[in-house]
Amino acid sequence: MHSVVLELKDLRFAWSRGQVILDIPVFEVHAGEAVFLHGPSGCGKSTLLSLMAGVLLPQAGRVAMLGTHWGALRQVARDRFRVDHVGYIFQQFNLLPYLSVLDNVLVPCRFSMRRRAAAVERAGSARAEAEAWLDGMGLERALWLRAARDLSVGQQQRVAAARALVGRPALVIADEPTSALDEDRRNAFLDLLLAACADARSALVFVSHDRRIASRFPREVLLPSINRAGRGEESVP
Repeated sequence: MHSVVLELKDLRFAWSRGQVILDIPVFEVHAGEAVFLHGPSGCGKSTLLSLMAGVLLPQAGRVAMLGTHWGALRQVARDRFRVDHVGYIFQQFNLLPYLSVLDNVLVPCRFSMRRRAAAVERAGSARAEAEAWLDGMGLERALWLRAARDLSVGQQQRVAAARALVGRPALVIADEPTSALDEDRRNAFLDLLLAACADARSALVFVSHDRRIASRFPREVLLPSINRAGRGEESVP
C-alpha cells in the first residue's frame, strides 16, 4: 500500500489568465489519514477537490493519486482510475433518483472491477458489502429498495457516504456534505463517516466552511495557509 495516497506538488490553477486561485507548493495526504480542509467562500475549496480527483487538471505542477500523475492519463483512463480509487460525497449527494438505495450504493462496483473485487473479498459479494455499509450508516433495511428520490436529506446523505465507501477506495473526498444538517444530525454523521473511513483504511479529505467541527479531525488545514495565491490570509496555528 502506498503511504502517500495523494500528493500535490507546485500546483497552479487559474480559471482565466492572470487570475490564479490556487498556487500550492506541496500538500500530501497519507493512507488512513483524516484531514479537515476549510477556508472562506471563494477561496477555491471545490476547485481543489476537483483537482485532487482528476476532474480538473492544473496548468502547472503535479497532482498524483497513489503515485500516478493525473495529467499522464488520457480522459478515459482518468475516469477509470478515479472510480477505482476515489469515493466522492458531493454537497448535493448526486444520487441517481430513479434507482433504489441499494442500486445507488452498488454503482461504483458496476464501473470498477477493482472495487467490486475488494467488496467480494471483504463480504463475499458486492451486494453484501453494500448492505454492510448501509447497516453501518444506520439506514433502515425497509428503505433499501426504495427509490433514492423518496428519501429525506439525512437519509440521502448516508446513502451517498455508503456509495463512496463501498469497495474501500484509497481516498474519500467529502465536499460540504453536512451543510444541510442540524447540529445533532451533523455530529452523528461525522461519527459514522470517520469510523467507516478508519475501518476501510481510506484517507479522508473533508471540506467545510464550518470550523466548529475541525476538532473532530486529527489534522486541520486552512486552504489559504497552503495556497500562495491566498496572500494575507491567516495560517493554521
